[in-house]
Amino acid sequence: MAALEIVRIPALSDNYIWLVHDPESAETMVVDPAQAEPVLAEADRRGWPITAIWNTHWHPDHTGGNAGIKAATGCEVIAPAGEAARIPTADRLVGEGDTVSLGSHVASVMDVPAHTAGHIAYHFAADGIVFVGDTLFAMGCGRLFEGTAEQMFVNMQRLSQLPPETRVYCAHEYTQSNGRYAKVAEPDNAAITERMAEVDRARAAGEATVPTTIAAELATNPFMRAASVEILAQRRAAKDVFSG
Repeated sequence: MAALEIVRIPALSDNYIWLVHDPESAETMVVDPAQAEPVLAEADRRGWPITAIWNTHWHPDHTGGNAGIKAATGCEVIAPAGEAARIPTADRLVGEGDTVSLGSHVASVMDVPAHTAGHIAYHFAADGIVFVGDTLFAMGCGRLFEGTAEQMFVNMQRLSQLPPETRVYCAHEYTQSNGRYAKVAEPDNAAITERMAEVDRARAAGEATVPTTIAAELATNPFMRAASVEILAQRRAAKDVFSG
């Protein structure tokens, strides 16, 4: 089975859209398109006809390109069942225990509510890849807009059980600001200090800092490392007002 080809497409101020291509089947899907135009342009440049959109949650900076891409390509839109009313472009609704495929590559759907009530992730176990939307970030986690710290703690615990080499594709370039808070949350964690030096270098050079890995997050993410719901809740509240 040929490896998936994954292309990062920057959008808006700090979003990343993921264009994912299976060279064997020639199928191509888009994860969380904030906008249609850059996706269509990149897919056209590569000669990759888009066959599907996979949404992790309803927020406009993750679904704003759905209608335009669907109109241009006729692709299928796969979206979280719990957010059907807020994603009118959806053709297929999925949730925990469902599977979705890109060619012969199969992803399991994980329910990961908290950032939004029906947020999902897509885990390609055989490929060592997970698309997490706004649930897990490099050294961070999503804000609790529609859910609870308890839900986010469960999400962090579930994701932490994935193989450490799993590549984590999140939807924003938040690593530098997340890392500044991580250094405050865990001032004695040398791994965070070391990682931030690399992040600062990459950002100064205009380079992206994601995808990340489960191993990197286990070592440096104060939310994945939180030992209890209470600690995660305290850290999330502190990060919400952090301006360092």
